[in-house]
Amino acid sequence: MFEGFAVGRTEVEGGLEIAWVAGGEGEPVLLLHGFPQTHALWARVAPVLAAKGYRVIAADLRGYGASSKPPLSEDHASHSFRTMGRDMGRLMSELGHERFHLVGHDRGGRVAHRMALDQPERVATATVMDIVPTHTILTALRREVATAYWHWTFLAQPAPFPERLIGANPDYFFETCLLGWGAARIEDFDAEQLEAYRSAWRDPDTIAGMCNDYRAALTADLSDDGADLGRRITAPTLVLYGRDGAMGRLYDVPGTWAEKCEMMRAEAMPGGHFFVDERPGDVAERLLAFLSAHPV
Repeated sequence: MFEGFAVGRTEVEGGLEIAWVAGGEGEPVLLLHGFPQTHALWARVAPVLAAKGYRVIAADLRGYGASSKPPLSEDHASHSFRTMGRDMGRLMSELGHERFHLVGHDRGGRVAHRMALDQPERVATATVMDIVPTHTILTALRREVATAYWHWTFLAQPAPFPERLIGANPDYFFETCLLGWGAARIEDFDAEQLEAYRSAWRDPDTIAGMCNDYRAALTADLSDDGADLGRRITAPTLVLYGRDGAMGRLYDVPGTWAEKCEMMRAEAMPGGHFFVDERPGDVAERLLAFLSAHPV
């Protein structure tokens, strides 16, 4: 995967390192993955963007993949989207990019939302994939949403309860997640990418890191987003969502983002939550059209 891309780990805060790959030349694009994946999510998208004249960086969030996995702080802010966004801003500075396009799927999309609010001068465009705003999903939780996204509350339970249960059979647990949010089959996932996901989530420290992410969502992130309800993303924003996935079925996804963005374009993608894995060519095509219309 990522043939011809550079591979690295960069310190962003007191010994904490973020793992990344980078390739291509041109306007910088930062790609952020979601749960339960790693930067390998972008293995069939990043090379297409790089070939079209972009400098593409795909990074692992803290707690995920090959990035550092710090302990959870008492206030949970150590794993908040704000903190993850700070990691990524520092990473991009270390790599020589002060202004860039920002793309995130799932948890990476939530980090992108927070970065667009906290670091607006740095975000040329923001793309969020298959999410509704965190505050929306948590403060108006309907039965159907709770049933589909049960993992939010399970993973947020105090340690070591979810970690111990997941650790008994990580492949079964996480593959259930991959197949549980609409329209995906295991054969829809590229074999090499799937093996990269499995290699990461079999690590007990990664399991803990992902649980800590969700613990922060129900505490620090909900508080941060509640304090910023009146703020909008000022950068041009692309909202992509799976037509057949849980979010697409249960929400008017564009409607949930309309009041959060000053300039928004929304498009439904064929497939479910994991449409990046299912249809990487379509994703790359949509991204290229959007990025070219809003140069850095």
